[in-house]
Amino acid sequence: MTSRSGLVLDEPTARVCEQIATGGLGVVRLAVVAPAGYGKTALLAHLMDRCAEAGTKAVPYGAVDVPDGPVLLLVDDAHQLPDSAFDELTKLGADPRVGMVVTARPAPRPAGFGKLTAALRGQLVLRPLDRASVREVLGGKASDELVAFVAEQTGGVPGLVGHTAAALDLTAPPPAQLPDTALAAASHELDTADPDTVAYLLAAQAGVARDIGLLRAVLDRDPEEVVDLARATGLLAADGTLLPIGARALDSLISQQRRTALHSSLAEAQLGRGGPVLDLVSPLIASGVRGQALAEAIEAGAREAAGHDPALAVLLFDAAVKAGRPVEAVVADWAVAAMRSGAVDAALRLADKAMASADQAARDTGIEVAAAALAQRGQLAAATALLRRSPSGIATAFAAIGLLGTGRVDEARAALAKAPTDSLLSDALGSTARGLLESVTGEPTVALSTVVSAAELAAAVAPSVVLPDHPAAIGVLMAVHCGEPAVASALLDRATPTPRLTLLGNWLTMLHGEATVPDLAGLEARDLLFALAIELGVARRASDLAAMRRIWGQAGEVIIRHPVDLFTLLPLGEFAVAAARLDDRERVRPHLDQAWRLLADLGDPPFWSGALRWNALHAAIVAGERDEAAVHADALGDMAEAGPHHAALSSGADVWLAVLGGRVDAEEVETAARGLHATGLHWDAARLAGQAAIRTTDRKDMVRLLECARGLQGGGPEPAEEQAQGQSQGGVRLSEREVQVAELVVAGMTYKQVGDQLFISAKTVEHHMARMRQRIGATSRSDLLSQLRELIAK
Repeated sequence: MTSRSGLVLDEPTARVCEQIATGGLGVVRLAVVAPAGYGKTALLAHLMDRCAEAGTKAVPYGAVDVPDGPVLLLVDDAHQLPDSAFDELTKLGADPRVGMVVTARPAPRPAGFGKLTAALRGQLVLRPLDRASVREVLGGKASDELVAFVAEQTGGVPGLVGHTAAALDLTAPPPAQLPDTALAAASHELDTADPDTVAYLLAAQAGVARDIGLLRAVLDRDPEEVVDLARATGLLAADGTLLPIGARALDSLISQQRRTALHSSLAEAQLGRGGPVLDLVSPLIASGVRGQALAEAIEAGAREAAGHDPALAVLLFDAAVKAGRPVEAVVADWAVAAMRSGAVDAALRLADKAMASADQAARDTGIEVAAAALAQRGQLAAATALLRRSPSGIATAFAAIGLLGTGRVDEARAALAKAPTDSLLSDALGSTARGLLESVTGEPTVALSTVVSAAELAAAVAPSVVLPDHPAAIGVLMAVHCGEPAVASALLDRATPTPRLTLLGNWLTMLHGEATVPDLAGLEARDLLFALAIELGVARRASDLAAMRRIWGQAGEVIIRHPVDLFTLLPLGEFAVAAARLDDRERVRPHLDQAWRLLADLGDPPFWSGALRWNALHAAIVAGERDEAAVHADALGDMAEAGPHHAALSSGADVWLAVLGGRVDAEEVETAARGLHATGLHWDAARLAGQAAIRTTDRKDMVRLLECARGLQGGGPEPAEEQAQGQSQGGVRLSEREVQVAELVVAGMTYKQVGDQLFISAKTVEHHMARMRQRIGATSRSDLLSQLRELIAK
């Protein structure tokens, strides 16, 4: 209930107050002990009002002389009374006609207060307001969000709720933070609190208030006494955490100098005890404080942050150096944190300093960071040269990977022979290198299995270590190259997510014809190369020539910046097809020549050359170069025995050339298309079946191949009656004829070709397309084709 004074009382408290006022409880002797802001004074005012209405004599202690006879004495803030007052109240309490309701904070507790409370016979409990009571204070116009905001900020402390309500527009949404005018009560408590109490509240804000041993380092009094005083301010929740309004008041009132001094003392004490210091030193990042012990504490905080928040670790390492730590003591780990946070320029600068260190471990770490940065920027050869300067197992193993990636098989084999296995991670990288070597010189299945096992080990022992590339990424690339999309997906699912792995996941879905365009912001050259290839691939598969032209300029610039290596053959192949589609093949020809030379240096391993041959075949087909296409088809035929994936590529190439030559065997086309689909090339498979359907002169084969194409795109064949009724999308239904037209147009036929196939005029086809565009609500031709694809797939 809400009293006349605005005090919100719960039902039990309201009932007791009513009984006191009407004399139903006889002569009462009650204590009301609660922190500031809980409504003690308001409660006494409410009792005074109700007693006056009920005819019960009640007087506030100290305001008037206590009359003789029956009277209810209302004593407010007893914790502030002098000893003489306690003596007087004790004497008055001996009179059986005098009732008392005494309010006080739980601390401080004067000596006389204990004697007085011993004479009292009960206690009235005041509690924080619940959500319903907060709403009662705010009024009916307050939104649920505002009620929740006020309850969270104030912890339901009645006085804080009241001050906050008075400072807010109760008809508006919650503000981003409490206005200064809402802080009056909390600020008053801080203004009147002693230094130890304020120090405790600052410690609570830092999250260390429960550590009594640590508090002794910054408090002049017994911590338990200070805890009671801090709770008495009303700024702490029941669990001892600082209320948000209390934190806001501290931020507003307590000087940065005082706050910094406290955090410094706590951090130094915590470091001396071997405890975590991150929360204590984080506020010191921009403080400019100096001191050896403090610098060591900040460094320790940086190392705590490095595993989960490398960007924060970078700031803390910088602060530690400014506070007095030698750069040499932190530079290697600082470089690692910078690299993990994505600050590649800073990582390179720091790694350069680490490589000049007198400490071998720091030099090794600097080399690893610099190599990782160079690899991200597409400089795999330079990264490999750096790694060969380090004797560590990690560097030697990855140097072997880099040597293979740049076509130097014999050097890679020699590096592997002397690579030390000084850790589980170096063992995992060594296995990755051996698997990669096997992919070039041996059995593809063994190669992939070896790298997958290595990736799982690396993920377990060093999920966030800085490397030029992670075994999981290499494993995904290898799985795509050898037609094992399920293995690639499993690796992605188990690995710790990184931007690179996300891009490789996008690559997989692009091959399925489903990818979304990745965000290019902040990507280094290697990842940008893949991202642009995906963007081009998505646009090409959607027949969006305008988008391809828009992307191509940036793609060409990135191609120039990124030398060809074994791990960039996939995007290079996609660029080759896009260049042919845009009639700009000369831009990528030098890079393709580099790729063929690289593969020749490796002995033309089918494992790695198959995907590039497949894309080169399609680039030649798009460019109308049938002789060139035949060369690539022959090369794919030579590697058909390398495994099921290469057999599917070889069969697909032969069938493509046959279809383009006007020879469509529906059985062969369907077999070849399903073989491509099984190796992860879903879009290519559907495209082959669709193009064969366009070119066959047999209507039965056309329907069969269109149904095959639709199924390979992911939709599967539909029951005949559903095809007759047409598809629906957002309420739009297509007639049987519209479905036939849509299927052929989406498959790539011109209006004239569709008309010839369906025995209608090209004008009629155009009319059907215009009607479908209007009913679907497509905004462009590419939008129309995209929506028709979805309709047909369903």
